[in-house]
Amino acid sequence: MTDEVSFIDTNLIVYAYDVGEPKKMNLALKLLTNIASGEMKACISNQILAEFFSVSTVKAKFPFTKQEAIQTIEELNSLKNLKKLVYSNETVLSAAKTSMQHSVSIWDALIAETMKENNVHTIYTENTKDFSKIPGINAVNPFKEKKFKKQGNQ
Repeated sequence: MTDEVSFIDTNLIVYAYDVGEPKKMNLALKLLTNIASGEMKACISNQILAEFFSVSTVKAKFPFTKQEAIQTIEELNSLKNLKKLVYSNETVLSAAKTSMQHSVSIWDALIAETMKENNVHTIYTENTKDFSKIPGINAVNPFKEKKFKKQGNQ
């Protein structure tokens, strides 16, 4: 186990429940299992929980009911090894500047600035293209990382 804390993007949480993407689901579930067991230190922000609700109930191939999404958020909130980060008004201002300077969405910039304010520098995400534009952020796609794939297949 490493002492480094990694941030988990919305897409990985959505994939953990996406029966339409069985390979990604398997790897994302392994990631959440590693977090729940304490093998991996990880965090999310309140923004991720809100995005999960939106994506899982509206955009998913097999959408959750709102009650199912709420239950999943409650489960995520109960994971003691998954730290929850909250952003402030100042974070939003920093994110707006980052969005402008690095041509990324305000939502990705808000995640990045929340991470930086909490001394978190690695994000597990499928969106490495945009997060890699932001200085101080190491974006890792676990679906492409050989080490993670090997762990996920055990």
